Amino acid sequence: MPKRVLVVEDNELNLKLFCDLLRAHGYLAEPVRDGREAVATALRFEPDLVIMDIQMPHVTGFELIERMQRDAALSRIPIMAVTAYASHEDEERIRTAGARSYVAKPISLARFVEQVERLLASASNEAV
Repeated sequence: MPKRVLVVEDNELNLKLFCDLLRAHGYLAEPVRDGREAVATALRFEPDLVIMDIQMPHVTGFELIERMQRDAALSRIPIMAVTAYASHEDEERIRTAGARSYVAKPISLARFVEQVERLLASASNEAV
């Protein structure tokens, strides 16, 4: 059964790129364009991984990560942040919020897939 990945991204081109890339690697990708829908969609979709843009309108990725970490049904799901923020302080803030990793924009396709695979493998090992 393919691993399920929720992609939260307000930029339509990035959302399509991430979902197409995930699907090409055998994952089931569920797009979410508006961060306000992310938690409800995650509860319904039950993803194995969440890929989250940090800079979004209405609700930031930081806020969504923190909400997911407080929800018992979602807190076990690893989160990978995708962001234009690339400083050491930004990485620290992203990890402190609860993301397990991050990829800086513009993304390297190989690094993106590598991080997805690493996080999913890590989450599978924790579940055993």
